[in-house]
Amino acid sequence: MMNEAATISSKLRDGFINETDEFAFLLEEVPRVMRKAFEDSIARFGLTRTQWRTLAYLIKAEGMTQTELANCLELERATIGLTIDYLEKLEFVERRHAEGDRRVWRIFLLPKAIDIIPQLRKEANAVYEIMFKGISNADIAKMRSTMGKMTHNLRDI
Repeated sequence: MMNEAATISSKLRDGFINETDEFAFLLEEVPRVMRKAFEDSIARFGLTRTQWRTLAYLIKAEGMTQTELANCLELERATIGLTIDYLEKLEFVERRHAEGDRRVWRIFLLPKAIDIIPQLRKEANAVYEIMFKGISNADIAKMRSTMGKMTHNLRDI
C-alpha cells in the first residue's frame, strides 16, 4: 500500500511545479525578504515597516484621515487604528478632529517623528542599495515596467 502512495505522489509531483510557478514564488519571496531586512534596519526606532509606511504617507500628505491611510496601506480600518495608537504612544503622530465632522480623525506628524525622518530615509536607502546591488538602472526600469504590466493584468481579472 505504501508503494502505491509513493507512486501516486511521484506522478503528481512530476511537472506540477513549473518554471512559471517558481518565478511567481520568487516574486513573493522578494518582498518577504525585503520586509524582514527593512524591519531589522528600523527596529532601533521601535517601528515596524507598516508604521514606517504610515509615517511615509503622512509625510506626503499630512492630515490624511484614518480611512485614507487604511486605503493607501491596504489595511483594515481597525488595523490602521492600532498602528496609529502605537505611533501616538511613541509621540510620532496625533489625531485631530476633522473640521466640520467630529467623527472623522485626521492624522498629523509630531516633531519627534519629523526629527527621525532623515534617519529612516537613510535606513531605507541602505536596504535598497543592498537589494539592487549588481542590478543596472536599465534592468530596474525593465523590471518596473514588467511588474507594472503584471499588476495591471491582474487587476483586470
